Amino acid sequence: MKRAPNHKSSVPRCGFTLVELAIVVLVIGILAAVAAPKMTNTAATARENGTKQSLRAVRGAIEFYRAQNGNFPTAATIDTSLQSYLTGPFPVAQIGANQNAAIAPSTQDPITSVESAPCGWVYNQATGELRVNDSSALSW
Repeated sequence: MKRAPNHKSSVPRCGFTLVELAIVVLVIGILAAVAAPKMTNTAATARENGTKQSLRAVRGAIEFYRAQNGNFPTAATIDTSLQSYLTGPFPVAQIGANQNAAIAPSTQDPITSVESAPCGWVYNQATGELRVNDSSALSW
């Protein structure tokens, strides 16, 4: 006895089944759940490292200024005084509540607390000490 050919089996299947699509969406969701926290942490780490590098560059410029002029630049003119020692404008502090290039003068020696001024940096012109105006970065 001969069977009639099954027309459905002779036609190649086109597209994906609902189960296949659900598995792909599930795998993408798992990857996103694992990768998203890593990416946000990477951005914060990059801002922190950028600020540390800026701090090192400005501290070096302050020392060069002192070597050439015999004293530290004043807090009021530090950004313009160091312009020839830095490449580009005075850097912005990229962490903390005050993410800007403004400089708050300080008389603390050493600088151990943040200034209330909305400035990204804290500077003591008597000692040449420069810090980030944020409690999480004062130890740098």
